[in-house]
Amino acid sequence: MKVTKVTCHVLQSKVEKPFVSARGWRYTTRSSCVVEIETDAGITGWGECYGPAAVNKALIETQHAPRVVGRDPFDVEVVWEDLYNRIKDYGAQGFSITALSGIDIALWDIMGRATGKPIHKLIGGAHRTQIMAYATGLYFIDMDRLVEEAVEEAQGYVADGFRAIKMKIGLGDPALDLRRVRAVREAIGPDVKLAVDANHCFTVPQAIQLGRAMEGLDLLWFEEPISPEDHDGYALVSQALDMAVAGGENDFTRWGFRDIIAKKAMDIVQPDVCAAGGISEMRKIATLASAFGVECVPHAWGSAIGLAATIQFIAALPDQPPAFRPMPPMLEFEQTPNPLRDELAREPIRQVRGMVRVPEGPGLGIEVDRDVLMKWKTA
Repeated sequence: MKVTKVTCHVLQSKVEKPFVSARGWRYTTRSSCVVEIETDAGITGWGECYGPAAVNKALIETQHAPRVVGRDPFDVEVVWEDLYNRIKDYGAQGFSITALSGIDIALWDIMGRATGKPIHKLIGGAHRTQIMAYATGLYFIDMDRLVEEAVEEAQGYVADGFRAIKMKIGLGDPALDLRRVRAVREAIGPDVKLAVDANHCFTVPQAIQLGRAMEGLDLLWFEEPISPEDHDGYALVSQALDMAVAGGENDFTRWGFRDIIAKKAMDIVQPDVCAAGGISEMRKIATLASAFGVECVPHAWGSAIGLAATIQFIAALPDQPPAFRPMPPMLEFEQTPNPLRDELAREPIRQVRGMVRVPEGPGLGIEVDRDVLMKWKTA
């Protein structure tokens, strides 16, 4: 079996109710670069790239795709090394790796479809048949009702069955952040897990100060408190706080995570399968984390394709650590409006009472609806 064609689809949809994170960016659209790889056996695989879709499309079409056509999809690690070494002189992080991630996921999807097995079977088997999902939301929308809207949204997720929530912080006013987090904690009660995400908006002293103020609120983790480049700063924050510090969605490949994990700069690493290097590289990052006693809880943001790839990967992650009553890795199930997540798969991925079933179908375990693909395709 050989690859015959690599096609990039840029998908985009408008956000009806724009939202804001700590970076100050106003999200008005949701977009994705979806990678379609065809073979001479009539088998097609799907992947997704994290980040601005048009840039990923240009990188794949000009750099990666010509080197993938004619290759055997089962040589996925060989292809990965070839593509990485071809582009690492120009950037061993960022877009060159996000583009590579989409290709890698699609090749794993092809292998699964060719063998009739889900990806989790190909990478070692499933430790679980369903995964606990946490709802990511509670962005900033109504600036006059920041506390009230957060409470209402969190209560809605609990009513929908979620047993874990991640909320955004980083309003430029630590007292307001603390009041907002405390209000959400009181509204959802002690039995619903709660994490906070600052989208790397704080300095080290600010993160430590706010982190200490939040320590009595029983938080799962403090995500991306500071800039992703500052690994030494992460170590300082982690050592100063009696709560887990998480990060890594903006880091790439085993080399990008090596020093973070070895120095335990973070208690939890959050590589994204659509960004960090695909399924192939996620396996190496998770193994490295396990060797150093660092948890791996993947980040997820994108369409149904990226979500399905994340589920397949998490299914194959062992409990960290193994225990009589372990805390298995959870699935980030982002909840802002996104038809690319909710409509692209013929059978949408859903949570029931806070749990998401691991698909048993071949490859990613989903079928892409081409009518929906064309509905949202812009390039």
